Amino acid sequence: MQEKLRIVVVGATGGSGRATVERLLAQGHSVTAFSRSADRLIGLSEQLTTIKGDVMNTDEVDRAVAGQDVIVVTLGISENVLRVRFVGAAHTPDNVRSAGTRNVIAAMKKHAVRRLVVQTSYGVGETRSLLGFVERLFFSLVLKPQMEDTEVQEQEVRKSGVEWVIAQPVHLTDEHTGHAPYVSVVGQTRFRKVARTAVASFLAQAAIVPDYLGRSVAISG
Repeated sequence: MQEKLRIVVVGATGGSGRATVERLLAQGHSVTAFSRSADRLIGLSEQLTTIKGDVMNTDEVDRAVAGQDVIVVTLGISENVLRVRFVGAAHTPDNVRSAGTRNVIAAMKKHAVRRLVVQTSYGVGETRSLLGFVERLFFSLVLKPQMEDTEVQEQEVRKSGVEWVIAQPVHLTDEHTGHAPYVSVVGQTRFRKVARTAVASFLAQAAIVPDYLGRSVAISG
């Protein structure tokens, strides 16, 4: 019988975050949704606790992490990518991924929480050299600041000393699918897009099983 865990999803109201919350609840876990807009999820389940907080606030992060078994991080900037690139994000700090993850790791060490699952992006770190020409151009021209912050985020995870898993999905879609994603620890992909619900199924699995600890995992459709 699968052990029921206490799991926090940081960035719980984004596409991947909410899908992960729903997947973990369906599996019977006790889930805490941490987000600036976590109140959107109130009433979703009796097994769900919502904490409306800012990942850049260390006290609020500390309160969310205390007493948990696993932390899942799905941070990002959910604004128009062109606006973010050329004007800057209106509502989210540019370094939300790295600084937010750093705050989570600090709280985990304080409260002896061991497992961390972090969603980053395909094309960062170990998979950077596997991008095609068009993808490299898009990353350089449009996503450069966000990818640079994601690079720092991955470095924070790797040096954290906790039990970590890095999930690197390719281009995310809002398609609803029951299919499991294709996963690879050597950066292989099939289709260069993947549904957020499929990514959520991997994040939920990685939170439970030890198979991917200390690995960067490419996730594709």
